Amino acid sequence: MTHDALRGSGLAPVDGETFVAALRGAAPYVHAHHGKTVVIVVPGEVCARADTDRLIGDIALLHSLGVRLVLVHGARPQIEEHLRLQGVPSRFEGDLRVTDAAAMRAVKAAVGDLRMDLEARLSASRSLTVRQETQLRVVGGTWVTARPVGVRGGVDHGLTGEVRRVDIAQIRGALASGQVVLLSPIGYSPTGETFNLRNADIAEAVAIGLGADKLIFVLESEPRSWPLAASAGDSLQLSVREVAPLRGEFGESLSAEDRNCLRAGVAAVRSGVRRVHLIGTEGHSPLLRELYTRDGCGLMIVRDDDYDSIRPARVEDATAIAELIQPLEQAGILRPRSREQLELDIATFSVIVRDGLVIACNALVDFPAEKAAEFACVVVHPDYRRRDLAAVLLRRARATARARGYRRLFALTTRTPHWFLEHGFVPGSVSDLPAGKQRSYDASRASLVLVLDAP
Repeated sequence: MTHDALRGSGLAPVDGETFVAALRGAAPYVHAHHGKTVVIVVPGEVCARADTDRLIGDIALLHSLGVRLVLVHGARPQIEEHLRLQGVPSRFEGDLRVTDAAAMRAVKAAVGDLRMDLEARLSASRSLTVRQETQLRVVGGTWVTARPVGVRGGVDHGLTGEVRRVDIAQIRGALASGQVVLLSPIGYSPTGETFNLRNADIAEAVAIGLGADKLIFVLESEPRSWPLAASAGDSLQLSVREVAPLRGEFGESLSAEDRNCLRAGVAAVRSGVRRVHLIGTEGHSPLLRELYTRDGCGLMIVRDDDYDSIRPARVEDATAIAELIQPLEQAGILRPRSREQLELDIATFSVIVRDGLVIACNALVDFPAEKAAEFACVVVHPDYRRRDLAAVLLRRARATARARGYRRLFALTTRTPHWFLEHGFVPGSVSDLPAGKQRSYDASRASLVLVLDAP
């Protein structure tokens, strides 16, 4: 692409190194998401933002990269505006709108206006990377069957409804033909009635029915700043088991929209959707950053702890471990070992894996006769240092040593004695090492011996 083209696009030129690094970082995710089904939920508050065209452009880019998209929009502020213009009072019971006949006229007007606007903007959306023949084709239909909520707490909710059934076969067919499915917060009954639905409820039902790979909520708030996010660690990932108690503890601090999206996301994960993402609108293209960077920019809910996990190393991890420790071997911090030796020793290693990437490792070498083990080859990826990952590995090593009945851990280091001292090790000597380790001790390296009793 020429600099003239970049100037015309509003994009700033980037240096070659930055471009190549970004491309390499995104490539695994481009491949991983190609052909996958993603349901994106955009509330009416986000649809009303002045910068919505940027989000629409990002959705167009996802489509051009081969992602199968279902877009579910909300319309709460738009409905409120139409109610105001018509002089109809707005009424809620809890998080549910009470929709009488007059309110339903405002719902239809608001949803119809917004839907037509979104269809036009999606169809016209262009990206520097999107060719004419891959432009968006938007489709929708009477694919959501609804029933009335009825009377709750003594209140008749009128034409407020809940999802009864979704025509998944029709949606699958549309996605298979390369179309983007756009669903509005409206459902229909077999008798011809129209119901006002919550967009999160539709998205939940569609994602579960499709067996979607991802369900993404784009929110007006910033999920990373939610109180419950403080329990998610630096990966900003929570399992369903972790979210359940936190919803009760911090739920009241969230808006009605956010509470409903969180509830729908948890239900979707429990019903088989592998990952649910909650992202805000701050920064440049958060939707793309969430999907195409390793650390993302939002809060993620998963069914299993498979995104950021610590586990025993496997043979297929040998290459990744070798790449992780190679710079330290070249710097003389670690003793070099061949790839063959690494594969032979793989059972001694533990790894921390983030979204498939090995970001930290250690070896725990047994000396059962002396009831001791060496905590060795502790390495953390440069991008993830100063996050206490080495301490996580140490906790696992100590638990393993205790389970095996060992009485001490020891470590040899030439560069980082203070870290070991801060974590309970004390200075030792070569004579404190097991006999087998004393025989292989390389005096020329002058490694310091550190010992941790009763691990």
